[in-house]
Amino acid sequence: MTGKRTRYSADFKAKVALEALRGELTTAQLAAKHGIHQTMVGEWKRQAMEGLTAVFSGKAAAPESAKAAEAEVDKLHAKIGQLLVERDFLAKGVRSMSLDRRRQMIEPAHPHLSVVRQCELVSISRSGFYHRPAGETALNLELMRLIDAQFLETPWYGSRQMARHLRREGYVVGRKRIRRLMAKMGLAPIYQRPRTTVPNPEHRVFPYLLRDLVIDHPNRVWCADITYLPMRRGFLYLVAVMDWATRKVLSWRVSNTMEVEFCLEVLEEALARFGRPEIFNTDQGSQFTSPRFTGLLQQAGVRISMDGRGRWMDNVFIERLWRSLKYECVYLHAFETGSELRAGLSKWIDYYNTRRPHSGLDGSTPDEAYGANAVTKLAA
Repeated sequence: MTGKRTRYSADFKAKVALEALRGELTTAQLAAKHGIHQTMVGEWKRQAMEGLTAVFSGKAAAPESAKAAEAEVDKLHAKIGQLLVERDFLAKGVRSMSLDRRRQMIEPAHPHLSVVRQCELVSISRSGFYHRPAGETALNLELMRLIDAQFLETPWYGSRQMARHLRREGYVVGRKRIRRLMAKMGLAPIYQRPRTTVPNPEHRVFPYLLRDLVIDHPNRVWCADITYLPMRRGFLYLVAVMDWATRKVLSWRVSNTMEVEFCLEVLEEALARFGRPEIFNTDQGSQFTSPRFTGLLQQAGVRISMDGRGRWMDNVFIERLWRSLKYECVYLHAFETGSELRAGLSKWIDYYNTRRPHSGLDGSTPDEAYGANAVTKLAA
């Protein structure tokens, strides 16, 4: 091992980030295509989105100012010496960052700090820095597909019960492995758990407003949720907004990462096309508790409702949507790419809204129940 890390050019990072933003390939496929780690794909995508926001908000630094600031920093570093360099390094607050983010902060070519010293400062081992875990194996992807299908049948299964189920199906698996895969898929059993953490003040959790509420007309309550979608080589995530009373899917998006941006896009589309609901209900996922998401709802004058922790039944209709979509569309087709998946979802959701009758709607379709203003075909 040489101890040197590959340095990627800005053009290369931009190319990968743009591919990630297009959402045609999963993070695993992008990582394999470009010979990089999956975390780099997610990080570069995040940086690209933040950079675009800065450009259009007028906050991007002028090139000349950036060069001048960089030159000044170089002069200061030459004067202050080794001790102050290390102190500045620690001042970045790296200890609160994830392991992947801390790895990315280490600079093997740093003129004053060795890799070993940088690893010590960010509290990771040298071997931990150089280790690059591979993407999920074919077996793990198969297990994730089976877990997803079984979870639709038994949403109360935790990792222990799911591992037992898979062993009965002939798979030699342990609970730790299944727990990790379920966490990656965003699956948690429906039983309530003790509240062991205090929410971040910036991520307020709103009370559940639907208990004993009569929901008998369109735009009374909307709901949203995110689900995992298995593909032939990897997986993507789907978010959708649904009208509670009529079961109509108002908008949806697919993404290869669970960033808040694709949730904002789906909410903005629903508000632009169908007005606003009285109440918007979600679970307590970080995307939905984000100040950006809740702020958009509050700005539109919408009351916010959130499920209790682990209470699958609090958002029951969209959970039923996921079950139907997966059994009638996703599991029947081994989609290869994001574009294939989107085309399949678009066709099925159009069928669901316009031609699939619901017993709970007296045999009407969601479009018929919602009204004549809901005839535009959805596209993500």
